[in-house]
This record gives sequence, C-alpha cells and structure tokens, in this order.
Amino acid sequence: MSEKIANLRNIALIAHSGAGKTLLAEAMLYDCGTINRMGRVEDGNTAMDFEPEELKRGSSISSGFHQCSWKKHTINLLDTPGDQNFFSDSRSCMQAADGVVVLVDAVDGVKVQTEQGWDFAKQFAQPCIIVINKLDRERADFNRVFKEAGELFSPKPIILQLPIGTEEDFKGVVDLISGKAYVYNAEGKPTVAEIPADMQELVEKEKENLIENIAEADDELVERYLEGEELSEDDLRAALRKGTLARTFVPVVCAAATKNIGIDRVLELVVDALPSPLDRGPKTGTDPDTGNEIERAPDESEPFSAFVVKTLADPYAGRLTIFRVVSGTIGADGSFYNSNKEARERFNQLFTITGKEQKPATGAGPGCIVAVAKLKATVTGDTLCDEAAKIKYQCVEPLPSVMSFAIESKSKGDEDKIFISLSKLLEEDPALKLERISETKEILLSGRGQIHIETAIEKLKRKFNVEAVLKAPKIPYRETIKKKVRVQGRHKKQTGGHGQFGDCWIQLEPMPRGKGFEFVNAIVGGAIPRTYIPAVEKGVIEAARKGVLAGYPCVDFKVTLDDGSFHAVDSSEMAFKIAGSLAFRKAVDQAQPVLLEPIMTVTVTTPDDYMGDIMGDLNGRRGRVLGMDNAGKNQIIKAQVPMAEFLTYAPDLRSMTGGRGIYSMEFSHYDEVPTQIAEKIIEEVNKSKE
Repeated sequence: MSEKIANLRNIALIAHSGAGKTLLAEAMLYDCGTINRMGRVEDGNTAMDFEPEELKRGSSISSGFHQCSWKKHTINLLDTPGDQNFFSDSRSCMQAADGVVVLVDAVDGVKVQTEQGWDFAKQFAQPCIIVINKLDRERADFNRVFKEAGELFSPKPIILQLPIGTEEDFKGVVDLISGKAYVYNAEGKPTVAEIPADMQELVEKEKENLIENIAEADDELVERYLEGEELSEDDLRAALRKGTLARTFVPVVCAAATKNIGIDRVLELVVDALPSPLDRGPKTGTDPDTGNEIERAPDESEPFSAFVVKTLADPYAGRLTIFRVVSGTIGADGSFYNSNKEARERFNQLFTITGKEQKPATGAGPGCIVAVAKLKATVTGDTLCDEAAKIKYQCVEPLPSVMSFAIESKSKGDEDKIFISLSKLLEEDPALKLERISETKEILLSGRGQIHIETAIEKLKRKFNVEAVLKAPKIPYRETIKKKVRVQGRHKKQTGGHGQFGDCWIQLEPMPRGKGFEFVNAIVGGAIPRTYIPAVEKGVIEAARKGVLAGYPCVDFKVTLDDGSFHAVDSSEMAFKIAGSLAFRKAVDQAQPVLLEPIMTVTVTTPDDYMGDIMGDLNGRRGRVLGMDNAGKNQIIKAQVPMAEFLTYAPDLRSMTGGRGIYSMEFSHYDEVPTQIAEKIIEEVNKSKE
C-alpha cells in the first residue's frame, strides 16, 4: 500500500480566470487516456466544467475533481475557479492537494488571482510548478512572462524548458535536463527531434543556469559540480525533485493546452517533481477531548481520519460530501465519527469523483479524495475520524463577504422557501452568508461579489425552483436627541361609563453614543401609583421603536419619570402607556432630534501604486483614514466610512486597482448624519410613505 501512496499525486490547478486551467486539465485527461477526445470551454463540453452556470459564463465557478493515470501513478486533478468571486472555493479545495500547478498566461502575464493563489500555496507550504500556457497565441512572450514571475514569486522560478517557435509557430519544447527536443504534430503527439540550430547557444546557456540552480538543493551535488564533475541526468532529476519539494525553487515549463503541446511533459514533471502524500508527511490536528496536539501519518495502519473539502447540494440526491483521507482506510460502506458535530454518520456507498460523474469505489486509503452521499450533519471543514481515536483538523475559514444584497421572493409568500433553499446552498458554498435583519425586515445575502451572489440566485431557481429578486439593502439608520427637555404627556378620553385618564411628566436627556436606553422612576408621594409606572416605560419603549424624524428606532437616551396625576376610576395601565408614548414623542420633537448612520471600520489592502486613488476615493465617501501599515509590496489602509457610502465598494475597488485590491469591513459605531444628507434621507422616507 505504501507504494500505492507513493505513486499518488493530488494536484491543484490555480490561476487567474482565463489562463486555461480547465483546458490544461482536459489535455491531461486526454493524454492519460481518461477521455477519448478533447472538449473546448467555448463549446461547453469539457470534463471539468458542467454546471449550467459555468457553461453560461464560460468559466469555472466551482472546483472540479477528476482522476487519471500516468506511468503507473494516479493523479487526482483539482481544477479551481480563477474568478475572485469564487476564490474562497479555490482556497478550500487547495487544502486537499499536495502540490500545485500554477498557470500563467503567456500573453497577459501574472494576473491578480494567480498571485493570490500563489499566496495560498505558500500558506499551505505546497510545492509548485509553473506552466506558461498559451504560447501559441499572438503576442505570447515566454521570456517576458518568466521575468515577471521571477519578480513577483518566491521561491524563485527556474527554467526547465525552452519553447521551440513563437506565437502560431510554437510547435514544441526543449527539455534542458535531457537535452532533447520534443516537437508536436496537429494531434498533439510528440516526436523527439534535433534541437534547432539557432537555439543551440541559448540551450547551453540556460542548461548551465539550470544546473547551478538545481545544485543548490543538494550540497554534495554542488561540491561535485564545482569540482568540474559532469552531473548525470539522474543526478539532476533527483536534485530537481528535492529542491521542488523543499520549495527551494519552482520549475517552469512551456505549454499550449488548446493544441496539446507540452502537456505530456507537464504530466512527467507532476510525477517526477511534485509530492506524494508520503512526501508531505504527517498532518497535525487536536484531540477534541483534551485540546492536545496529535499527528496522523499517511499510513493505512493508522486510525482513519479525513477532512471535508467540499459539499454539493442536490435537491434530489441530497448532499454529496467530498473529503480527503489523511490516515487509515475506509471501506465501500460503513460509518465514521464527525468530531466537529460530535455525531456518528453512516454511508452506503463510497465514490470517486470524475467530473460530473461519481464512480463507485471499493475503498480508500491515505491521500485519496473520495465522496459519500446523504450525510446528515457533516459540512465543509468538518473532520471525519474513528470514534475510538478522535482528532480534529483545522480547515481554513471561508474568505470574508464583501458585498450584500437584500433578497425578496418573486412570488408573494415564498420568503420562508427562499430562506430554507438558500440555507442548503450555503452548505455548498460557505463563502455565502445569509441573515435576517430585524430592523429593516430584510433577508440579506452576502458574498464575494455581485457575480457570486447572482450565480447563487441562478442556482436557487435551477435546483430548488425558487425565483428571487436582488435589491440594494436598506441602511439601518437610527435616531437620537441632543438636548435635555421636560414635558407632560396627558391622555384623557371620556366615553359612556369608565373614561381613560393618564398623566405623566418626563425628563428626556441624551446619553453617550452606544449606551442605549435608561428609565428612571423618580415619582415621590404617590403622584402616580406604582402599578402604572411600568406602563409609562412600556409606552416610551414602543414610541422609541419609531422615531419622529423618519421612523427609525430612537437610541441613546434617558427618561426620568418625575411627576404626574391619576384618576381613581378612569386611570388604567393602557391610559398611562398612551400618556408615556405621547410624552416621549412630544419630548423628542423639542430635544433637537438627529439621524444616526452605521459607521464601518474598513481595511483596504492595495499595491503601493494605487494608494493615492484609494485615499482620494475614501475621502470622497466621507471616510476618515485611521492609519496605514506596510505589508511587503502592499499597503494596508484602515479607515472608518459610513455604511451608506460602501454598498458598491467591491466593483469600484476592483476597477481602481485592476483587481489587486482587497478589503474587509466590520461594524464600528453609529454617528450623526450630516444635516444636508439627513434632510434628503428624511425626504425620501416621507415620499415612500405617501
């Protein structure tokens, strides 16, 4: 079994959207004989992209899984989305990989999501290889893109192959270690050829550089090289593997996935240089009972443990749970323990994921990525294990939401159906957040961007037959007062029989921001009987729920009840409740009422080049910059900005920074709305009431 684990490669493909990950996966599956013809993204017939929303957009919105074999090695391919709207899924699924293939577009170079994916690989300490793809395209430039990667990426990229021909004449690669040239025909089949005469000098120079770089991974090799000894191909390949696994350097190769040029060389490098689960070694978790750290080695004799990397929600088949086995083995059916939910789960069938299909599996061992259906409690990020040997692995949290929309049903009365169906979609995509806002009586759906949220609405219709409309969320304004006043609230109504009488005097005064509401009973001498005093407070609280300016809740005030009168027959709790309500409204009118708005603390991370634009934009949004910090090649700006000015910040930041800026925000406090803006808000509210 250890040989089987040693011959397993779990590989994540990462890059900015449009760099060709899905087509690279397609070409790899084709070269391995897993599929018998190559599909095209434009035709919507690739093995990895099959969701209707993916076919409509022509790009991946969810990580795809497939399996192929190359030279007695099993390769699990994880094709991750490159759009920042769906990048939380990319990071979650990358945890299941041992090595990473980073694609860089030979025309457009290194784009922002490629950088972010690289940072994730660094976070997980995953060895990488770089594939410079699309070398057959117009304006493709291998040297320019390699130089750019060298400036942006660490550990340093090193050239392993050189392209033969440029743009539409790109037809093959020269492998610097073997010194062989591979030329590809129209079907993508390679033949070994002579190195072109005009490349001989460049090949010798780059081979010299490569040997120097590779030798860095092995001290003994360095000594032999410096002593002038000729290093064999086996020596160099062993050192290449050692250096790649240690993240000393990152090998760079050439490809054109659409023409299937160089893909067999990529597969060769995946097998030769990227890690098996054994190379990655034990994984650390915690004992759920004691909190102590424990390790599980990728060994079938260890207790079973696994972590969930993805959940797929299906209204008919139920949940499909995809997990990576860390240690031990699992059979075709049986049960395991979920240490996050402290629940035992049963399953009837184990599956291997091959694109849109699930194939029955007889069992799985360390490193395998498999799936089971219809688990009751298990969601993405949970740990599955043997109940007798519990462990809990720490999985990454979803990336924070950056945009929210209020969501309404198209059909009246479908609100609960929307909430229930969306809750199921949240199991599939933890980067979505759903909440009911009691103040504005809205259901808010938050995500990584507008496309992320719109895609969720499309899935909602397709999977659960529920149609919803997106609207800008209402701002939860509040009202307060700035002046102390004393007023009387008197309610008198005479009808046949008993009348109604309640009379109270209250002092209304402002309290510090965020202090809420305080009620003080200062009645002496029984001016109001004790039984009616809670009714006055109740009347004040009810009236405060709808302020006098624009109907928003009134906050941060103190009411002191200090006098009043009653009638032995006509007074009642209801009469005093109405009197309290009247007193409060009258007092607020006289106490200089003002509108308050929520202020958010915002953290913007941006490359230095865009600092001026960001600062100017924040000032234009009535923001107040609190401070700045350096973070490598980026700047981190902290500011406080009114929520009303920040609802559309995600697309604006993206266009200002070419997609390189990211931000997060959280509620800070409430502050007074400037008079001019407050007048407009009040006017709009009054218009809508009319």
